[in-house]
Amino acid sequence: MKARKLPSLTALRAFEAAARLMSFSRAADELNVTHSAVSRQIRELEIFIGRPLFHRSTRRVELTAAGARYAGVLHRSFDEMAAATQDAQERDRAAPLVISTMDSFAIKWLIPRLSRFQDAHPEIGVRIRTSDELVDFWRGDVDLAIRYGTGRYPRCVSTLLMGEEVIAICSPALVEGDHPLRTPDDLVHHRLLHNERHDWLRWLERAGATSVAANGGVTMAHSLLVIEAAIRGDGVGLTRRALVEDDLRAGRLVNPFGIGVQVSASYYIVTPKESAADARIKAFTAWARREARQSVRSGAAFVPPA
Repeated sequence: MKARKLPSLTALRAFEAAARLMSFSRAADELNVTHSAVSRQIRELEIFIGRPLFHRSTRRVELTAAGARYAGVLHRSFDEMAAATQDAQERDRAAPLVISTMDSFAIKWLIPRLSRFQDAHPEIGVRIRTSDELVDFWRGDVDLAIRYGTGRYPRCVSTLLMGEEVIAICSPALVEGDHPLRTPDDLVHHRLLHNERHDWLRWLERAGATSVAANGGVTMAHSLLVIEAAIRGDGVGLTRRALVEDDLRAGRLVNPFGIGVQVSASYYIVTPKESAADARIKAFTAWARREARQSVRSGAAFVPPA
């Protein structure tokens, strides 16, 4: 297909306004440019077309026959473009915001807070999709992802949501049970619940527990399984603090030693660069960061040092 041979949009806008208003000066005021700029653009359009579009006199301008025909088409075209633009804007505002995140983060952090976002922005529908896989924004309909990592994703904008630390968790019943948990070395009497993402060895070294075997216990593939097992009193687990904020506050879990190990990864809101100005994304990002700051103040997470 051959490329369309069209004059510049700036020239077309100048001519359409001058033809509609029958005045170069009024067209200049509408377009917020000078009279000479409108005159120059129309002259360039006439050169492009190869014939005059206006009869010019000292005090007035009139359309030529060719100019009148051309102006009629352009009036309809600009009206259609304006309507199409408004329709596209309204469709964007009406479309649900599709968010992809890890199921553990969705269940334990995002969903318990999401009603506050919808109360603040009832006009924005939300659709949650859970996956640990990276999102291909350009082959699907996901608008925004929340990911736990370094924040370096090609062609995307990453906004820090909050930093994180790994803590030990258990049922309150274990703390005062047959083998009370007073110091990290007391873990020798308890089953360790492992998650594939988190390393008991590093935590034990940080805590100074020299008599506890880091490789004992049960390994689970998912943070949610570790959290559930810990709530049931099946052992002591490691998890990210943000995931158990509500459980700690409600007393379903405790951090028996008050020790947290900072990790290099953080939570990021990730969007394609092309969507940075999307009003729905901006509203959600601002809300989520406010919620994250509240988590920081409550001790559930922290922003890592620069």
